[in-house]
Amino acid sequence: MQEINRTDVANPVPKNSVPTAQDPDQTETEAKTEKPDGRKRRWREHKIARREELVDGTIAAIRVRGRDIGMDEIASEIGVSKTVLYRYFNDKNDLTSATMMRYVETVLAPRMYAAIGSDMDEYELARMAITAYVETVASDPEVYLYVMANSAGGNRDVVAESERMIAELLSAVLGERLRLMEMDSGGSLPWAYGIVGAVQLATHWWISNKSMTAENLIDYLTMMTWGGITGIAEVAGSPARFNANPHPLLRGDAPEGL
Repeated sequence: MQEINRTDVANPVPKNSVPTAQDPDQTETEAKTEKPDGRKRRWREHKIARREELVDGTIAAIRVRGRDIGMDEIASEIGVSKTVLYRYFNDKNDLTSATMMRYVETVLAPRMYAAIGSDMDEYELARMAITAYVETVASDPEVYLYVMANSAGGNRDVVAESERMIAELLSAVLGERLRLMEMDSGGSLPWAYGIVGAVQLATHWWISNKSMTAENLIDYLTMMTWGGITGIAEVAGSPARFNANPHPLLRGDAPEGL
């Protein structure tokens, strides 16, 4: 992560001083001497880049101080004043929302896309996707819990958007594979949302208490998910075929003793 420049807390630029490239916030002063259109564009570009730096600093601060971190602690950990934070973010909710989106876009989503987009058989794909989610959460528990703890109100949209992106990607992969086998793919989207919701909720429970190992959790979630996928495949994805079949808890070829 790029180091946050501590000159955010500097005094106003003295008269006749020459702005330096080392001060990331000096851009605003420089822009005042430009034409209106150039000034607006330069300030907009600077603000976007500076917000990203401060959000990256916030994520690093959460890792150090924990999920209950406040604005004072965030500013202290980054090495800026709260005034600087409020220069680039409307309020704490704005910073929180940007932090959540940054985590999803740079950490969670890329790992999930890489796992779901892998070229492997269906079982390995299911296990890989579950493993990617669980291990991502386990590797950054404080950031994940910060995101989830602040996912109410307007910030809920960020979490919902991440769920939608992952579910729609999973649906596309699942639907394509069903169609290649000439099966009914009409349920791909609700099945994908069901899998994403189940894995997310179970992982959230697990990260909050760690009553089993990550490997155990992955095994149980894979067992549940793969059982559902094989059940769908047995009836070629058709609700009509599923409803017409008997539904015993155990089949005749169940392992001895069950």
